[in-house]
Amino acid sequence: MAAIQSTHNKVFIFNYLQSLSQTPHRLRKRMLATWTPDQELNQVRLRSGADMKRKLKWYDLVALGIGGMLGVGVFVTTGRVARNNSGPAVFISYIIAGISALLSSLCYTEFSVQIPVAGGAFSYLRVTFGEFVGYFAGANILMEYVLSNAAVARSFTEYLCSAFGVSDPNSWRVEVHGLLEGYNKLDFTAVALVLLLTLCLCHRSEFDLLLQKFFLIFV
Repeated sequence: MAAIQSTHNKVFIFNYLQSLSQTPHRLRKRMLATWTPDQELNQVRLRSGADMKRKLKWYDLVALGIGGMLGVGVFVTTGRVARNNSGPAVFISYIIAGISALLSSLCYTEFSVQIPVAGGAFSYLRVTFGEFVGYFAGANILMEYVLSNAAVARSFTEYLCSAFGVSDPNSWRVEVHGLLEGYNKLDFTAVALVLLLTLCLCHRSEFDLLLQKFFLIFV
């Protein structure tokens, strides 16, 4: 019995070491592996179940795009930068950013026609460059959304203070002693805004669009 157990242990250790030796090859193979558009369509639809209903109109998408630009306060920031730092040269930055956005939109349009799935940039890059590039881009976009949403939510406190006539937005924040100056104020108003908008997004997309149009028109 002991001899059989010893043999099983040796076989287990041998298989484990063999698997470890094959890890670099499998990793390189997986990093460079690409999917065909048919595989992407079939696999994503198989995991997603029934096809999603297309309820968004073109004006809904336009409202989402304009709201995304206005919500960050980019036009207010542009005036401050032009006055205090760069001057009229900020116009060149807008030209470069506009050309980049146009080229990006053309790429997204072409990919969305050829691969009509909900995977977004991850699916497009996995078909084109492989899974590693798709994973890296997906993680980068996720981090970008988290940081940008935090910045927008924090700036919302300043907008709300201006609406109520409060000159110092820090009066609505909680100061925590022991942290670095500038990073020691907790903004519970921003946290509440993020939670509220998350609940709206999880509920229905139409409700989110209604809020987006309301803030776009009246705020």
